[in-house]
Amino acid sequence: MQEPLLGAEGLDYDTFPEAPASPRERTRAGALQNRRVFLATFAAVLGNFSFGYALVYTSPVIPALKLSSDPALHLNKIQASWFGSVFTLGAAAGGLSAMVLNDLLGRKLSIMFSAVPSVIGYALMAGAHGLWMLLLGRTLTGFAGGLTAACIPVYVSEIAPPGVRGALGATPQLMAVFGSLSLYALGLLLPWRWLAVAGEGPVLVMILLLSFMPNSPRFLLSKGRDEEALQALTWLRADSEVHWEFEQIQDNVRRQSSRVSWAEAQDPRVYRPLLIAVLMRFLQQLTGITPILVYLQTIFDSTSVVLPSQQDAAIVGAVRLVSVLIAAVTMDLAGRKVLLYVSASIMFVANLTLGLYVQFGPRSLTPNSTVGLEIMTLGDTEQSPATSFNYLTLIPLLATMLFIMGYAMGWGPITWLLMSEVLPLRARGVASGLCVLVSWLTAFVLTKYFLLAVNAFGLQVPFFFFSAICLLSLLFTGCCVPETKGRSLEQIEAFFHTRRMSFRP
Repeated sequence: MQEPLLGAEGLDYDTFPEAPASPRERTRAGALQNRRVFLATFAAVLGNFSFGYALVYTSPVIPALKLSSDPALHLNKIQASWFGSVFTLGAAAGGLSAMVLNDLLGRKLSIMFSAVPSVIGYALMAGAHGLWMLLLGRTLTGFAGGLTAACIPVYVSEIAPPGVRGALGATPQLMAVFGSLSLYALGLLLPWRWLAVAGEGPVLVMILLLSFMPNSPRFLLSKGRDEEALQALTWLRADSEVHWEFEQIQDNVRRQSSRVSWAEAQDPRVYRPLLIAVLMRFLQQLTGITPILVYLQTIFDSTSVVLPSQQDAAIVGAVRLVSVLIAAVTMDLAGRKVLLYVSASIMFVANLTLGLYVQFGPRSLTPNSTVGLEIMTLGDTEQSPATSFNYLTLIPLLATMLFIMGYAMGWGPITWLLMSEVLPLRARGVASGLCVLVSWLTAFVLTKYFLLAVNAFGLQVPFFFFSAICLLSLLFTGCCVPETKGRSLEQIEAFFHTRRMSFRP
């Protein structure tokens, strides 16, 4: 019988002694040795590109449909609101389905399966002749996005070596931002139907590339396909000498040959990482990212910031892109927790600034100042000309940019990465789907009730609430989130067996 990875615990027992990396290990962490991992990651995260594209599809489309001369496609404000928000319900359903498909089909095939609802959804919107086709197409693209959001981070984390897993873990968020920017750019050039047609392209390329990529070695081992798993790992590492890593993964998988039962789910070794992952996704949404993005233009209008919607989208997109790039570069250098601290601190300052500006700023809110928020949808507002320019009115724009920067460099990408890192292998497929389900249900509730809160209590109250959540996120990071930088997935999983609060002995 093989010896377990963890021996008996003692006062001086070091779970993961820090051994200096050998020259061979340092070489393997280099870009040249990991080129096949990068290729497989790129093929997978094209699904995130499509997700980002579909998420903001309504931004240029809703204004066009509100001016449509076709009565079957003309949207009123309520219909436009549903057209924008139904995506999150589809994404929640996609996360729910991932709880089954992730372990039934595997990570790679689940990602490829997401192309089916995505292609059908875009086709429905491109050829829409009524509202039902628009809503169904939007729901299907949301379903595909929720499915990929649960499967892609798991696939990437399971194929990546520890030295580059942090950087690769930021690529789903990075590609989603690229997808959104591409939609904004194409929206200036193409009619709304052709925007849906263009959305098919990345999906088809993803299917083509993933057809040549291996499945996750850990998934293959969990299904008893040891020879395929060894071949997949050998191909990914571009090295025939992967037996030590393979045996370590194999040992971990054999000790988890069955799925987690309800009784086992009450074991701290299982529910601790699950709670960490779920609560991080919950707190991520409660920081306010979705309602702020959805109602960004109207927030600017109600705070007297005169900004064309095209410039608004470009500025926000550029800030998100730069911030995610910063996170990708620094994640394996500074560590996950440092970036989470910095991210939550920046978002706290930004949300507090916005709340204080609305409460005490130079702009005087009239009783009707929130009416636009009540009936607003993306791209639905008209800007009133400014009678005089006040530099203080730049504060909402700068604070929003600061918020987007803070989110994109920490709590945006790292929550996805940590979800795929800390979840135990036996529960990884189901638990990742649960995380996505919780995330998008929370996003839907926030997006729908944000306007009610604004009209009942004022625009400053949601921002003060988001600020309090950011402080809670700081406390949660310090108390509950382990630092996973440089650790293999097997080491991270073994850590929760020790019931410690950190990796240090």
